[in-house]
Amino acid sequence: MKHELVDLLIIGAGPAGMSAAVEARLHGLTVLVLDEQPTPGGQIYRNIRTTDARRLELLGSDYQAGLALTETFIHCGAQYVSSASVWWVAEDKQVHYLVNGQAHIAQPRRLLIATGAYERPMPIPGWTPPGVMTAGAGQILLKNAALLPAGPVVLAGCGPLLYLLAVQYLRAGVELTALVDTSSHIDVFRVWKKVPGALRGWRDLLKGVSLLVTLWRAGIKHYRGARDLRVEGTERACALSFRQGETAHRIASDLILLHQGVVPNTQISWSLRLEHHWDHSQLCWSTDRDSWGETSRPGIFIAGDGGGIGGAAAARVQGRIAALGLARQLQKLDDAAVERNAARLKRALRQQLAARPLIDALYRPPQESRIPEDEVIVCRCEEVSAGDVRRYVDLGCLGPNQTKAFGRCGMGPCQGRLCGLSVTEVIAQRRQVSPAQVGYYHIRPPIKPITLGQLAGESISHVSKESA
Repeated sequence: MKHELVDLLIIGAGPAGMSAAVEARLHGLTVLVLDEQPTPGGQIYRNIRTTDARRLELLGSDYQAGLALTETFIHCGAQYVSSASVWWVAEDKQVHYLVNGQAHIAQPRRLLIATGAYERPMPIPGWTPPGVMTAGAGQILLKNAALLPAGPVVLAGCGPLLYLLAVQYLRAGVELTALVDTSSHIDVFRVWKKVPGALRGWRDLLKGVSLLVTLWRAGIKHYRGARDLRVEGTERACALSFRQGETAHRIASDLILLHQGVVPNTQISWSLRLEHHWDHSQLCWSTDRDSWGETSRPGIFIAGDGGGIGGAAAARVQGRIAALGLARQLQKLDDAAVERNAARLKRALRQQLAARPLIDALYRPPQESRIPEDEVIVCRCEEVSAGDVRRYVDLGCLGPNQTKAFGRCGMGPCQGRLCGLSVTEVIAQRRQVSPAQVGYYHIRPPIKPITLGQLAGESISHVSKESA
C-alpha cells in the first residue's frame, strides 16, 4: 500500500502532546497524534470536552485550564486518532498500533513520546483486597463517569494529588473519615535549604497551601507523620491501621484510597533501549534528554512527565519546546527563529519547575511503603511477594529481568508497570547496591496485548491530504 511519511508522530494527547501538536502545526509540520483515550486531554484533562458544568466546578481551575488547549488542539490541523493502543515502536521510529481491533503501522520522520505518568505503587500490607484503590483511580471515576464513593473514605499516603482529591470530594459532599499523611511538619525543616529557590514557583506552593487550608477549615482529621500503614481485612478492606509517633491508630473504613506520587511512564522508552538514569530525588527512572527533549536516539523526543515529573504546566511548555527543536531539524525554522521562540518558553519552564525540588523532598515516599516486608505482594499479576524477590537474590538473581525466570515477576498483564520500581528497590536493598546498578525490566513488544489475527491484518497508515 502506498503511504506518505508524516513529519511528526506524537504518542499521547495529554498536555505535552497537545501543545507539541499545536506548535508543530504552526510551523507547517504534518502531525499524527495517537492516544489511548476516547477523547484528548491525558490523565490531567481527562474527558474535559464532554464533562458537565457540575464536574468542572468540582474538579477546579487546574482541570478547567485544559479546555482551551484541548479545543485549540482539535482544530489545529493535526491528524488525531483516539482509542489507539501503541503495542510496538521500532528503532527506525515506525509505530505499530491498534484501533478498534485493527492493527496499523505509521512511519514518521520524527517521534515524540508524550505518554505522561502513572501512580507509583504503594505496596503496604493488605493493599490487594477489594476496597483498596489508588487516589488516581478515584479521580478517574469522577472525571469519566461522575462516580463518587457512596460511603466514608480514608485517603492515605502523600503527595499533592491526595490533597486535591480530598478537596474535590469535599466539594462533592463525600464523607472523608481521615487523611492519613506519611509526610510531616518536620520534613519542612529538613529541606529548608530548598525553600528560597522554590519561591520562584510560588503559585504552585500557594495552591498546595490553599488545599491544606480548605481541609483544615472543613475539620478533616489529618494525621501527619504516619508510619507502619496496614490495611485490615481478608475478603475486603475493613480498616486502616497505622502508627503516629508512639500512638497506634485504627480507622474503620471499607474504602481506602492510597497514593504516594506519580512516576514517569517509561515503558516505550525502555523498549527502545534509550538511556535512562535513576533519579534519586524522585525515586524513579527518568529518560536522558537534552534541553529540547531529544533522547539518546536521534530523532526521538520525550516531553512532559514521561521523561521526568514536572506537572501539567511544565509539560505544556516542554511540548512546545520539543516542537521547535523538531521544526529546526526538519528545516521548517532556522536557528535564529527557533532560539528566539524558545528563549521565553525556557524561562517559563525554569519558573514552573522551580518548586519541584521542594515538592519532591516534602512528599518523598517512605522506604517502608516502597520496599515492603517479606509477606507483602509486590507483583500483583503473578502474586510474587517481596520475600520471594529477596529469595531470588539469595539464589543469584541480580536484576528485575531475571525475576521473570525465577518466578514470573513482571510477566503479567501490566508488564511490570505496578511492580517494576518496587522490584528494583527490593533487589538493590538486598544486594546493598544502588538502584542504578540493578536496572529495570527489559521491555519487549508487545507493550500492549495484540492477537495473532490482528497482527496478520496489520495495515499501513497514511496522512490524509486534509491533515497534511
